[in-house]
Amino acid sequence: MSKDQKSAPKDTQTDAPSHVMWGGRFEGAPDDIMVQINASIDVDKRLYRQDIQGSIAHAQMLGACGILTEGEVRQILDGLLRVQAEIESGAFHFQTALEDIHMNIEARLKELIGDVAGKLHTARSRNDQVATDFRLWMKEALAMLAQEIERFEGVLTAKAVSHQNTIMPGFTHLQIAQPVTLSLHLGAWAAMVGRDQSRFMDCLNRLDESPLGACALAGTSFPIDRAMTAKSLGFRQPVANTMDAVAARDFVLEFLSAAAICAVHLSRFAEELILWSTAQFGYIRLDDSFTTGSSIMPQKKNPDAAELVRGKSGKMIGILVQMLTVMKALPLTYNKDMQDDKEAVFAAFDTLMLCLKAMSGMVEGMQVHEAQMRRDAENGFSTATDLADWLVKELNLPFRQAHHVTGRIVKLAEVKGCRLDELALADMQSIEASITQDVFKVLNVESAVKARQSK
Repeated sequence: MSKDQKSAPKDTQTDAPSHVMWGGRFEGAPDDIMVQINASIDVDKRLYRQDIQGSIAHAQMLGACGILTEGEVRQILDGLLRVQAEIESGAFHFQTALEDIHMNIEARLKELIGDVAGKLHTARSRNDQVATDFRLWMKEALAMLAQEIERFEGVLTAKAVSHQNTIMPGFTHLQIAQPVTLSLHLGAWAAMVGRDQSRFMDCLNRLDESPLGACALAGTSFPIDRAMTAKSLGFRQPVANTMDAVAARDFVLEFLSAAAICAVHLSRFAEELILWSTAQFGYIRLDDSFTTGSSIMPQKKNPDAAELVRGKSGKMIGILVQMLTVMKALPLTYNKDMQDDKEAVFAAFDTLMLCLKAMSGMVEGMQVHEAQMRRDAENGFSTATDLADWLVKELNLPFRQAHHVTGRIVKLAEVKGCRLDELALADMQSIEASITQDVFKVLNVESAVKARQSK
């Protein structure tokens, strides 16, 4: 361990006064409870890389604008890189008393390079600093989510392609409705998660503006170049209104909303996997790697991964409601309530990434029982709509009349305990005399699936 690492502050609440960065106005130190409720370092230390990235861009801009000397900029940059190395090596000691990641880094920077470290905060506030860090982190997080969704969509599509001819019942109200293919069914989920991805990309597009240079809320009297820092950090442009720059958290709400919608989609699909894997349905077999057993019943194979995905959707919805509630009554501009936004977003991101990976694994490894799917499609009167359509097209019956006739034929098949295509022609003619032998061409599930014109 280097000399600098050895001198790093210890992780205690008392080895540095929490007002060290802002205490000129105060005579007394904060109460211990105030220190605890005020601190966010346990959460926002996750932003260390973005905080250092933003500080480097800010220092370089201050140098380019003649606010700092070239030597001061060089000292600050070297010191920031040393701080980052300490954090990434595990040698850095985060202090609760220093409240957050910004003050922890600045305090350590001062230990390393002296008073010049204090010049880094020229023309900057923690308000625009944290907003910048957070947007930088969210840009990366959104790109990662989009990539994971794309992977899941690819797994769904690959499974769909391999089951283009696998016939299964389509459901409404969880009742057998019409025969479809498993490919069509899985394609519906792929379409939904594709829209989830587009919502995250829309969110990314709107948050791609830099708050840096807005300072506390009203900008600064120093001759800074906000466009320079925005470009350096990879933002499209600076946030135009400085009050909006530090007060806005709609990008958080938009992200959490998109995440909750995505989690609901995953939950709905997880519910199908749970149902399909039961003995009563018997449509799929989930791989052992995504199931668990029972501590008392040796025969059990529980779809716990799917159940946990289903359950975590409630957490995602709760996080969204939490942040909507936090923000709903906050006046402009920054309020300390907003400190909880990072914990909410980090939890949502981690949870959704885990759920997406679990869903990809389950779909990729599941075995499909094609014969059982087909049996249910054949046995559930799923071609009744095709019979009604045939009556309209071939016999010119009004659809409402055809619907009624078909209903009576279904009832007769139910009484006889047979499928529609197993009814005798005479049985059908007893209900509608003009029915011909040609009707049987539309009563098998293959014909019904092929006849669909609006896939």
